[in-house]
Amino acid sequence: MAEKGKFYMTTAIAYTSGKPHIGNTYEIVLADAIARYRRQEGYDVYFQTGTDEHGQKIEEKAEKAGVSPKEYVDQVAGEVKRIWDLMNTSYDSFVRTTDSDHEKQVQKIFKKLYDKGDIYKGSYEGLYCTPCESFWTESQLVDGKCPDCGREVKPAKEEAYFFKMSKYADRLIAYINEHPEFIQPVSRKNEMMNNFLIPGLQDLCVSRTSFSWGIPVDFDAKHVVYVWLDALTNYITKIGYDADGDSSELFRKNWPADLHLIGKDIIRFHTIYWPIFLMALDLPLPKQVFGHPWLLQGGEKMSKSKGNVIYADDMAEMFGVDATRYFVLHEMPFENDGIITWELVIERFNSDLANILGNLVNRTVSMSNKYFGGEVKRTGAAEAVDEDLKSVVTAARDKVTEKMDKLRVADAITEVFNVFRRCNKYIDETAPWVLAKDEAKSDRLAEVLYNLTESITIGASLLQSFLPETAEKIFAQLNTSARAFDVLNQFGLYESGTKVTEKPEILFARLDAKEVMPKVEAIQQAQRAEFEAEQRALGELPEENESEPVIDIEAKPEITYDDFMKMQFQVGEIISCEAVPKSKKLLCSQVKIGSQVKQIVSGIRKNYTPEEMVGKKVMVLVNLKPAKLAGVLSEGMLLCAEDADGNLALMTPERGMPSGAEIC
Repeated sequence: MAEKGKFYMTTAIAYTSGKPHIGNTYEIVLADAIARYRRQEGYDVYFQTGTDEHGQKIEEKAEKAGVSPKEYVDQVAGEVKRIWDLMNTSYDSFVRTTDSDHEKQVQKIFKKLYDKGDIYKGSYEGLYCTPCESFWTESQLVDGKCPDCGREVKPAKEEAYFFKMSKYADRLIAYINEHPEFIQPVSRKNEMMNNFLIPGLQDLCVSRTSFSWGIPVDFDAKHVVYVWLDALTNYITKIGYDADGDSSELFRKNWPADLHLIGKDIIRFHTIYWPIFLMALDLPLPKQVFGHPWLLQGGEKMSKSKGNVIYADDMAEMFGVDATRYFVLHEMPFENDGIITWELVIERFNSDLANILGNLVNRTVSMSNKYFGGEVKRTGAAEAVDEDLKSVVTAARDKVTEKMDKLRVADAITEVFNVFRRCNKYIDETAPWVLAKDEAKSDRLAEVLYNLTESITIGASLLQSFLPETAEKIFAQLNTSARAFDVLNQFGLYESGTKVTEKPEILFARLDAKEVMPKVEAIQQAQRAEFEAEQRALGELPEENESEPVIDIEAKPEITYDDFMKMQFQVGEIISCEAVPKSKKLLCSQVKIGSQVKQIVSGIRKNYTPEEMVGKKVMVLVNLKPAKLAGVLSEGMLLCAEDADGNLALMTPERGMPSGAEIC
């Protein structure tokens, strides 16, 4: 196959604050699927990932853990790399921002921009979010908290170096307008333009003096380079960029990057700060930045305190690496956040992997052994029904490629599985077990099994970028190898007379939720216990023999059982949510309750964003008389708990319950 040219792609580098959960791991698996597919197409791929290891948050975590920052990041970076390798990802380079070659180039870049006049010395006074390592003005806060993560901010003032962002703003706006493919999806582009670029950019703080865990500014020792100038430049430093002009052949070959794959929460840094840094360095901009959505646990962000964090290694141990890859790739929408629950993983495992794919391969190999001693032979005994199968199978490559070109990876996998679905339908249409009863139809039976084997070979060849181990197992059972990409639109290349394996391996054995969920509960209990132990060790939770804080509220008049029975409580699932325009407190949710959908307005905007609400299972008072709040009709009430500070928490079922389940 002729090479199509270079393809340099990167993930965001994982922040070394702790073990990455499945939502973090999704990005590396997504990137790996894209990289593998591009290689399959004939591109010369260079795929880079790694870890972001500097900053105040790391310094504080290391201090609490009683180790040096370097010891702390060494441990976490090792864990990140272990999980990336466990998930069978084919990266070419793993960068660490504590690597000496990276640190040296960051210092040189900083000095180059300072000498050019793009960086100047000043002082900063503002509101600082430590988790995000970001300064904010009062007007930028949302309900007095960080607009990115919703956490508390603290006043901070210190001497700092600043980058002149406004100098390049008009040039960046023009570039984005002239290159509509630069920021994807389009909604991310609109957000950057309307919320940041068009209103005007403030100069960016690029050094700090209030902590020391960072790359020193070599001409001003009390300053360390601030996180984004350090982290973002990894995309050029680790392929050999040299600020003095002596860049490597690898850099000259691969830059500009073809794709930066990142989470939607850091799209601003990659589509505003990073392009402007590159403009200042007189370097071309990356061709595309794709901000993928988040993977949420049951509609919520994952938290060890809730015991709802799902880790890739736990999933891989329970379901296998390829099943884990399948779920995160198939279930993540192109633009909106995806939902993951243990119950949903089990459902997809059984319906898609065990039934559609695993059962297909097993039946086909078993029938070849049963009827022809394992030999797959083409006889030419064709019938009209064969043509539709062949048309679906030979059209699949181009359909998958079209989806992958648009980075619609979930849709691409669906196209691959459409091949397997069509094969299963073909079995029903041709009924090989009926053909086997008539000796005169032996040639027709052989042709049917050949068509199935050839179709599975093509499907597995398309599958290998997404589920590489599974594809190899299928090839082994069919005694063949992956089909070259250029001929995946051709039917009939499986060598007639080949013998399949005598004993087919079950690719995915069906799972029983009753056996899996107790293991899940044990994992969740261990998480909660670990979190509480960590918090106690840090003095942030009372010791076990100390009493937990309680709240006493004024008692309401007693009610009778008949009073209680007048109220109807059910489990609802929030399918969409938006802020109420005329209110700073209200959210309007569409809540599915059984087969009905009710609109419910709740005063919980302080504690939840609309995005966090979607997918949640909640407790609903269903038969509350409808009322209008801020001009919006509300047809029920969501139940919440409230602490002494007025913070609200939605009441949710402890275990997975269907929408509409009665609460009694």
